[in-house]
Amino acid sequence: MDKNFQYNKPWILQRADPYVYKHTDGKYYFTASVPEYDKIVLRCSDTLEGLQEATELEVWHKHETGPMSKHIWAPEIHFLFGKWYIYYAGGEVEDIWKIRPYVLECQGDDPMKDPWIEKGKMTRAKTDEFSFEAFSLDATVFENKGKWYYIWAEKVGVGKQISNLYIAEMENGYTLATDQVLLTTPDYDWERYGFWVNEGPAVIKRNGKIFMTYSASDTGINYCMGMLTASEDSDLLDPLSWKKERYPVLSSSAEHVVYGPGHNSFTVDDEGNDILVYHARTETEIVGDPLYNPNRHAMLMKFAWKDGRPVFSYD
Repeated sequence: MDKNFQYNKPWILQRADPYVYKHTDGKYYFTASVPEYDKIVLRCSDTLEGLQEATELEVWHKHETGPMSKHIWAPEIHFLFGKWYIYYAGGEVEDIWKIRPYVLECQGDDPMKDPWIEKGKMTRAKTDEFSFEAFSLDATVFENKGKWYYIWAEKVGVGKQISNLYIAEMENGYTLATDQVLLTTPDYDWERYGFWVNEGPAVIKRNGKIFMTYSASDTGINYCMGMLTASEDSDLLDPLSWKKERYPVLSSSAEHVVYGPGHNSFTVDDEGNDILVYHARTETEIVGDPLYNPNRHAMLMKFAWKDGRPVFSYD
């Protein structure tokens, strides 16, 4: 990164839920929710910094009606099982909160040039009667010990409902092999502002540990990041393998003019430094519904490790 690069400042404007993936060939890919919530876009660059000015390509557009016709949210691009996939969520014009998780599969080796096809809604395991029956979104995937895992947020209950995070093992890029397992529910006050929410999971592995960050509370200035930790040798489908932090690991800072940080991903810069990619606002007064205010910007944070754990700090 350029020595004059400003961390924790707007990097890519009006791109919420930012996801950066560095492929094995060294290329960086970027995707995020756009304010219109109507399409999926990709950027590609040889450097992390270069994503800021990279040409943005629309690789998929929402349907006019039915599934995937409204609220196209939080795409992530991954390479697994030998193919490129994009995981995203979408609703329906006829029922705008009927949010479900969907999958695109690239039909070639170049995600910027080769066509993407719809694989439909993520397929749950044959024995699972519950997953994706309600408001479901923010899927991410990660590998451990040769197995791939899928983590997502899904709402349960009545009234405003509660957004929990679930995990399952994957059979392939668009099918789960096991039943859902509850990882975390909003237990603490900082997870319950506006709505009771755990969402936006992201995974980083270091020092024999798996760290899963997630976002909590509504999408305004109370949005913040929590974290769970598990040993890479543990049974990741056992909820007791995961330890949840009592307090958020990143929250708003008036001093640094960063409000509502969350929905992050992890990458490394060109020098191999660990980088937190996240969105945040630069104002406390939000005009209208926070969900439809476009001023959530993608930002970058260089973070360090202490006692084998990630430490997120604006300084």
